[in-house]
Amino acid sequence: MRSYLTVSAAAALLLLAGPAPAVADDGADQSFTIDDPRITESSGLAASRAHPGVYWTHNDSDDGPYVYAVDSRTGKTVATITLRGVGRPRDVEAISLGPDGNLYVGDIGDNLNGSWDHVWIYRFPEPKELKDATVRATQFDVKYADGPRNAEALMVHPGTGRVYIASKNEDGGGLYEGPEKLTTGGANVFKRVGEVPWVTDGAFSPDGKELLLRSYFSARAYAFENGRLGADHAVRAPIQRQAESVTYTADGSALMFGSEGEQSDVERVEVIGRAGEDGKRASGDGTSSDGGADSGGSIGLTGTLALVGVGFLVFLGLRRKKG
Repeated sequence: MRSYLTVSAAAALLLLAGPAPAVADDGADQSFTIDDPRITESSGLAASRAHPGVYWTHNDSDDGPYVYAVDSRTGKTVATITLRGVGRPRDVEAISLGPDGNLYVGDIGDNLNGSWDHVWIYRFPEPKELKDATVRATQFDVKYADGPRNAEALMVHPGTGRVYIASKNEDGGGLYEGPEKLTTGGANVFKRVGEVPWVTDGAFSPDGKELLLRSYFSARAYAFENGRLGADHAVRAPIQRQAESVTYTADGSALMFGSEGEQSDVERVEVIGRAGEDGKRASGDGTSSDGGADSGGSIGLTGTLALVGVGFLVFLGLRRKKG
C-alpha cells in the first residue's frame, strides 16, 4: 500500500503544481543543490549580474571571511573569495548586490538579541572573473537608532543603493533604513521605518518596486516606494530544512529560496505578479486582496481531479491489501 500512496501523492503534487516552467537552454537559474562540502550553513543568496546563472553565498558562522560563487547549472563552486581588510566575522547572515556593482555582506546576526552594541557590513566589488581570489573589502560599523537587535536580512535597493536591514523577532521585527551612503570612521545609524514579521532573509526585485521577506515557513512580498512598505501579499515558499535565504533571479522572473545544511537545495519559484497590482494579489488563503478567488492560490479543477485520483488509488491499494 505504501507504493500506491507514494505514487498517488507524487501525481497529486505534479497536478497541483501545474505545468512546469520553461527551462533555460543552458539550465541556468533553475533549482539546484549546493555541491560544496565547505558550504554547510548557506545563510544568504545574491544573483550575479556579471555572471548569469551564478549565485553568491556564504556560511553563517565559524567559517571565516569567505564568499562563494555557485553555478546553478551544476551546483559547483566556481570561485572562492577571501575578504581582506575586515575583522573576524561573527555571524554572517545576508548578502546583496548593489547597483554600484558591489556585493554587500551583512555580519548582522546576534542570537543573544542585543548582546553586541554594533554589527558590520562588508562591501567589495563583484569580481569580473570567476576564480579564487583575495579582495580588499570595506568594513562599515552599524548601529540601530533604537538599540541592538538580532537580524538576518540585508537588502540593497537596486535603484538608490540604500541599505536596509530587517530584524528578526518572534513578536515581529522592524525594517531599518541606513543612511543615504555608508561611511567609515563612525557608526552608520539605521532607523526603523516599518514593521515586519519574523524574517530570515529578504530581497528587492530587480526594478526595486517590490521587497520580498521570508521566514522559516512563509514569505511575503511588499510594494516598495519612496523607501516605505506598501500593500503586501503571501508568496508561495518551499518547505526547507532551515529556510535561511532568498533572492530574485537577475531577470526578476523567479525567486530562489535557499536553506542551510550539507548539500542544501536552492528552489526556484516563479514570480506571478506584484504587490498592490490592480488591487489584487494572491494571498496565503487562496484569495486575492480584494476578496475574490485567485488562480495562484486556489485548488481549482486540476487540484480536485488530483485529489480524486489520490482517493481512487488509495482505495485500490486497500483492496489489494485485503485480498
